Amino acid sequence: MTESEMIEYDEIVRNCCCSYCGNNCDDITYLLKDKKIVGVRHACRLGASKIINDTDQRLLNPMIRNEEGILEETTWDIALDKVTQLLSASMRPLFYGWGETSVEAIKKGIVLAQQTGAVMDNQSTICHGASIQAFQNVGHPVMTLGEVKNRSDVIIYIGTNPMDDHPRHLTRYTTFPEGFFRQNGREDRLLITLDPKYTNTAKISDKWIQFNMNEDYSLFNAIRTILNGGKLKSDKIAGVDKEELYDLVDIMKNAECGSLFFGLGLTQTLAKQRNVDVLIQLIEDLNKYTKWSMLPMRGFFNVNGFNIAMTTETGYPYGVDFARGYPRYMVGETTTIDLLNRREPDFFMAVAADPVIQFPGYSIKHLTQIPVIQVDTHWGPYTEIADIVLPSTRVGVETEGTGYRMDGIPLFMKKVIDKPENCHSDEWILHQLNERIKKINGDT
Repeated sequence: MTESEMIEYDEIVRNCCCSYCGNNCDDITYLLKDKKIVGVRHACRLGASKIINDTDQRLLNPMIRNEEGILEETTWDIALDKVTQLLSASMRPLFYGWGETSVEAIKKGIVLAQQTGAVMDNQSTICHGASIQAFQNVGHPVMTLGEVKNRSDVIIYIGTNPMDDHPRHLTRYTTFPEGFFRQNGREDRLLITLDPKYTNTAKISDKWIQFNMNEDYSLFNAIRTILNGGKLKSDKIAGVDKEELYDLVDIMKNAECGSLFFGLGLTQTLAKQRNVDVLIQLIEDLNKYTKWSMLPMRGFFNVNGFNIAMTTETGYPYGVDFARGYPRYMVGETTTIDLLNRREPDFFMAVAADPVIQFPGYSIKHLTQIPVIQVDTHWGPYTEIADIVLPSTRVGVETEGTGYRMDGIPLFMKKVIDKPENCHSDEWILHQLNERIKKINGDT
């Protein structure tokens, strides 16, 4: 008898969407007892832990920090009016986060940014922003995870460790599942990992190629050289024997359908977006011989949805500045860390994110000197510096909404249980702020 079979429950809700990572697994089953979640089936250990431990450190009431520096509970009207007052008085507001909320809430945030002339940015600015820049420069030979499952016979992971970070990626989408053209699952596929470290993904791979840290760019250019008929003069490239690179090129050229996934191991090393530039060019070169595609491994469940929604609404993916009354985008100028390092923002609101965990200390120091607002579900390091806390709800658990999987597929995330009594969805909170700003601006 499994653990879930031992749990007492009186209701089953099937085909739910997990709101943990960019996999957005949509086959989750919740077990309910008295309208509370008591068990989860099909979720990975990380997703299940997040769902089951949802009540731990949960924010349940709006709070405002008093003169003694202590957060005190207050009413929604008082908290929202105070946020509106601070926002309307701000000259350079900045809205950050959005990776763990719905597209519907993001669109409300865009309206608020337009009304107040704010900068709107998300976690891409410190993670896969380099990938997005590369896609803009070179192109994106994209694929869906469904294509990978049904067609791919060679799977390559570079600079990412999905066994730890996206636990169901291999079992549900890429390596282990039976596909239309890969009916034997794992036996029909070759798994290759390129990484300086011997990760858990490397351990289960058919081939692990270890290369030197910060030499990604040299490695990929060497692979392109071989692919295009050139000869390598050095015996080792980026710490890899050239014979091993010739073997790798031979495998990639002879794949029936190849899929390549890459992570922050590329975007955060020395060459940053240039690593992704040359990787895209490698995929384009491979398509002269056979079918290859690539995808970045996105972290939060809707961080990709933010980029898609922003591009749809404004033409730009992140770091969008509305200060002049129209959207502007310039990496290094309108992106969060750069703005904070220049001490520009005089108002900061994080929605479904914890900047204190994600930002460098110099940037966090500025946050302690300006009004900061938290819109989130749980207490965290950011709560310790927040002036006003607005407790929200979990998308895909307590609130319905739309999320975009890492491959750009939109998924409806349905409501499973009722929210805590005094919490509201991000969409509702942002709508309330929009209505209050409209009154101040004299708009009907």
